[in-house]
Amino acid sequence: MGIVMERNLSDEEKYIQAKKKVENIKGFYGNLISYILVNAILIFINLYTSPQYLWFFWPLLWWGVGVVFHGLKVFEVFPGMGKEWEERKIKEFMEKEKQNKNKWK
Repeated sequence: MGIVMERNLSDEEKYIQAKKKVENIKGFYGNLISYILVNAILIFINLYTSPQYLWFFWPLLWWGVGVVFHGLKVFEVFPGMGKEWEERKIKEFMEKEKQNKNKWK
């Protein structure tokens, strides 16, 4: 029996959440720019020094996977695991803890 509590956020709390979201988006774009620049340099180095062995695909691939997952998280492509999910899980754990505490009284 879970209790759903509606929480009204103050303007300050909304501002803090919005600021954090903007910081996360900036972090993603920083990661993306680094990915592009570093991999461009690696491609150049690889093609200049050893064009017969194309090793640049490996960092391009694995870092790219990380960038994709970072973007999916930041832009909440899978909303089921976003802030709302976190809030529901926190409330669920708090309710279970309260029930366990009351059980032993």
